[in-house]
Amino acid sequence: MNKFVYVLFFLGASCMHKNIPLTAPQPVKKAFTHSKHGDNRQDDYYWLRERENPDVIKYLQSENAYTESVMAPAKKIEEKIFGELKSRVKEDESSAPVKDGNYYYSARYELGQQYPLHVRRLGSATGPEEILLNIPALAQGHSFYQSTGPRMSMDQNKMAYSVDTVGRRFFTIYFKDLKTNTMLPDKIENVSGNMAWANDNETVFYSQQDPNTLRVHKIFRYSLKTHKAELIYEEKDETFSCYVYKSLSDKFIYIGSFSTLSSEIRYIDADRPLNAATLFQKREKEVKYMVTDHVDRFYITTNKDAKNFKLMTAELTNTAASAWKELVPHRKDTYLMDVTVFKNYLVLEERFNGITQLQIMDLQGKNPYLIPFADQSYLASVGDNREFDTDTLRYDYESMRLPSSVYDFNMKTHQQVLVKRDEVPNYDENLYRTERVFLTVRDGTKVPVSLIMKKDLKLDGSAPMLVYGYGSYGANMDPWFNSEIFSLVDRGFVYAKAHIRGGSEMGREWYDQGRTVNKKNTFYDFIDCTMELVNLKYADPQRIYAMGGSAGGLLMGAVMNMRPDLYKGMVAQVPFVDVITTMLDDSIPLTTSEYDEWGNPNEKTAYDYIKSYSPYDNVKDARYPNVLVTTGLHDSQVQYWEPAKWVPRLREHNKGDSVILLKTDLEAGHGGASGRFDQLKETATEYAFILMLDQPAAL
Repeated sequence: MNKFVYVLFFLGASCMHKNIPLTAPQPVKKAFTHSKHGDNRQDDYYWLRERENPDVIKYLQSENAYTESVMAPAKKIEEKIFGELKSRVKEDESSAPVKDGNYYYSARYELGQQYPLHVRRLGSATGPEEILLNIPALAQGHSFYQSTGPRMSMDQNKMAYSVDTVGRRFFTIYFKDLKTNTMLPDKIENVSGNMAWANDNETVFYSQQDPNTLRVHKIFRYSLKTHKAELIYEEKDETFSCYVYKSLSDKFIYIGSFSTLSSEIRYIDADRPLNAATLFQKREKEVKYMVTDHVDRFYITTNKDAKNFKLMTAELTNTAASAWKELVPHRKDTYLMDVTVFKNYLVLEERFNGITQLQIMDLQGKNPYLIPFADQSYLASVGDNREFDTDTLRYDYESMRLPSSVYDFNMKTHQQVLVKRDEVPNYDENLYRTERVFLTVRDGTKVPVSLIMKKDLKLDGSAPMLVYGYGSYGANMDPWFNSEIFSLVDRGFVYAKAHIRGGSEMGREWYDQGRTVNKKNTFYDFIDCTMELVNLKYADPQRIYAMGGSAGGLLMGAVMNMRPDLYKGMVAQVPFVDVITTMLDDSIPLTTSEYDEWGNPNEKTAYDYIKSYSPYDNVKDARYPNVLVTTGLHDSQVQYWEPAKWVPRLREHNKGDSVILLKTDLEAGHGGASGRFDQLKETATEYAFILMLDQPAAL
C-alpha cells in the first residue's frame, strides 16, 4: 500500500499562485496518543521521527519537490538575489592576523572557495606564510564539513583540530606535528570539539557528549605519549552539561559545569596536568559564577546576591565563596557579562541600557575607562586576544550599517588603531540609516528595537517590513552587521530586530521575564512591537513579514497561532515547535538541561503552561499566513520531525489560500549548510519566498 496520499490544496487565484501545483504532500496518519496528567494529545504524525524509515525520507523529498515547484515562479529572483549576496562577499577575504608569541595567526579565503585556509606567519604579519589547515582540500568529497580550526600547543609545535562531516556536532580530533609536518596517529572520535592544551605540549583535555541525548557530560585527559584517554570528570546531574577551557594567563585548566541557572567550576594546574581537578565552589541553586585568573588570584563573575552580576576576587589558597572579596559591585542599571584578565588590566564586557560597552580598569578595580563609541546602536566585544602580558586589547566593533571592524586599543595610552575593516563589495554605508526605538508593550514594558532602512525612506506607512526575533536562553540579538539583508532593504524593506524578553539585552531580569511561566511575554513583545512599528508608520500593515530560527522558530509558531492575521508571511528556520512532546522525552537531545528554560512538564503546572503556547498543540482553524519552514535531517538541536509534522497539521487547519512550505536539507544539521556560498543559497531561497509574496510583479 502506498504510504503517501495526496490531498487537494487550494492556493487561490492571485497572480503569485499561477502555475502552482494544486496538491501538497500529505504524510499518512497513524493514530498515536500522548497521555500525561490525565490529558490526551492526538499526534497522528508522531511516526515521522523514524529517521531510518524510507517512507520518512520519501516524504521529506516530496516536500522539497513541492516547495521547488511552488517557488518555481520565483526562481529567477532567487538566482538574482544569490548573485547579489555573493557580490557582497569579498571572495579572497581574510581575518586580521592575531599575535601569539612569535607567530601571527589568521584565516583567509581563496577565490571561489567555500572554506578557508588557516595560516600563520613567523615574526610579523607579513612574514613567510605557513598553511596549517587547507580546509578546501580536506572538505573534498564531503557534502558537509565543519572544523574548529587549529588549536595550538604551548610551544606552538603541535596542532589539534576537530572535524564534523555530518552536521550533528560529533567531531573527530586530529593532531599534527608542525616541526616534521606530519600527522600523528592519534585520533579521538565522537567528541564535542571543545578542547584545551596543558602546558606540557603532550596533554589535551576534551569534552564528550552522550550519543543519544547529546548532553556534554564527560571530560577526558588525553596523552600523546601514552595514546590513552582517561576520564577525569563526569557530570551526573542530567540538567547540567560541562566543558573545558584555559585561562589567558595559561595558569589553569578549568572544567565548567552549567545549567540554565547554576554553575560549578573545577580547576587543574596547567603545569601539572596529571593532578586531580579541584572544586572551586560547590554549586548552589540559581547561582551562576565564572572563574578566570591572574598570577596570584582568581577573578569571579557571579550573580550571587547580584542579579546583574558583580566581580569578585579570591586567593589561590582559598576559593570558598565566603572568602571572596568584592571588586566591582552589583549595579542595577549595568549587566556584567564577562571579564578578561591581562597582566596589568581588567576588561569588563557590560551592557548599559541594552547596549554593549567595554570598560578598562587596573587589577584593583581602580582607574576605570570606558571606551567611547559614537553610534547610538552598535555591538562592541572583546576580540581574539591570545597574549596575557600586553598593553593591547583587541576588540571588535560593528553596527547594522557599519561592517565589522577590528581595533587594537592601547590600555595604557587609550590610543587605538584600526587593524582591519571587513570589505563589503558593492555596498555603500552612506545609503542607509539606522534607528533605535523603545516601544511600549501591553504590560507597560519598553522594548528596544533596532532598525535599518534606506536613508531616504519616508515613514508614511507604505514600506514592507521584516521583523526578526529570538528571545530565549538569555541570548542577545545585537545590532550586528548583516550584508545579506540589503537585498531586501534595497527593495524598500525596513528591517527590524526586536530585542524581546527572553534575551538578556536589558539585563538578567530581561531574561527571567521571558522564560518558564513568563514565556508568553516573549511572544507578546514581538506582536506588540510589530503593531507599534505599524502605528509609527514604519510599515504597511498588509506587507509585514517575520523571521526566526530554532527557539526563534518557536516564536514564529506561537505568534502565528496568537495572531494569524498580523503577518503576510513568515520564515521559520529549524523551528522548535513541539515543545511539550520534546520536553517530556528525556531521550531527545538537550531536553533535561532545559527544564529551567521552559519548565519541566512532568509537573502539571508547567505542563499546562507549556501546552498553552506550544505551536504544534495550538494549531487551530484559522487563516494562517504564508510560511516557509526549513529544517535539517541531521539537526542535533531541533529534530527534523518537529517541523516535518507541524507543516501538514498547519495545512489541515488553514482556512485561507496561503502557501505553507517545508524545505529539508538532507545533508546538514542545525546550522544549515557548511560552505559559505551554500549558506547564501539558503538565504536567497528565504528572501525569494518573501519577495514572491510582496512583489510578485517583479518575478
